[in-house]
Amino acid sequence: MSFRGHRQHLIIDADDTLWENNIYFEAAFDEFCDYLSHSRLSPPEIRAVLDEIEIVNAQIHGYGSRNFGRNLQQAYQRLAERDIGDADLRKVMSFAERILSQPIELIDGVEETLAELVQRHDLTLFTKGDPEEQKLKVDRSGLGVFFGHLGIVKEKNPDAYRALMAERSMPPATTWMIGNSPKSDVNAALAAGMNAVFVPHSRTWSLERQEIRNGGPGRLEVVQRFSDLVGLF
Repeated sequence: MSFRGHRQHLIIDADDTLWENNIYFEAAFDEFCDYLSHSRLSPPEIRAVLDEIEIVNAQIHGYGSRNFGRNLQQAYQRLAERDIGDADLRKVMSFAERILSQPIELIDGVEETLAELVQRHDLTLFTKGDPEEQKLKVDRSGLGVFFGHLGIVKEKNPDAYRALMAERSMPPATTWMIGNSPKSDVNAALAAGMNAVFVPHSRTWSLERQEIRNGGPGRLEVVQRFSDLVGLF
C-alpha cells in the first residue's frame, strides 16, 4: 500500500537508521575484550556482563559514548583478573571516547530519500541519547535541513511518543515512526497508537532487539532499505 497521495507525519530515528552507529560501539567492545584478556570468559560472556550493567545504568544516566565508557569501566572493575589502576580505567574509557571522533557514515540512499520525502510530508528527527552528542551528529551529518523538528529524549517509550504527538499536533492515524530498533522505534510507537515502519539493520544493538508486537490500532510496514520509503510515502 502507498501513502504518497496523503500528507503524513514521518518521525525518523537517527542512529543506525540514517547513519552507522553501533558498529563503532562494537569496535570499542572488541578493543575492551582484547585489553581485558580474560583467561576464561568468551566475548559473548563478557558482553552479557556488560549488558547487565548497561540495562541498570541506562535508567540513571541514559545513553551515549561517554556513558558507554563508564559502563566499560564498571565491567572492567568487575571482571579484571589483575590489580586495577587509574591508567587502566583511563585506557578503557579511551575506547569509548574514540567513538566521538568517528566519521558520520550515512546509510545508502538516506540523503536522496529524505530530499524526496520532505517535498510531500512533515519530517521530524527523533532520537535518544546525550543531547550534546546527538546534536553534534546531526550537524556533522548535514541532514538537519530536511527536518522541521528535532527531538532528543532520554528514552523512546510510549509516553515519549504520546508527548511528541501532543506537542506537535500529530494525529496518530497519519503519524509514522521509522527506524531500525524493534524495541524503541517500532514496539514503543505502536504501543503509543501511531503507525511504524521497521527498517532492519544487521548490526542493531542487542538491547534494542525484540520480537515485533503489533497489537494496537496502528499500521506496521516493513521495508528492506531506507530508500524503499519513497515507494511507501
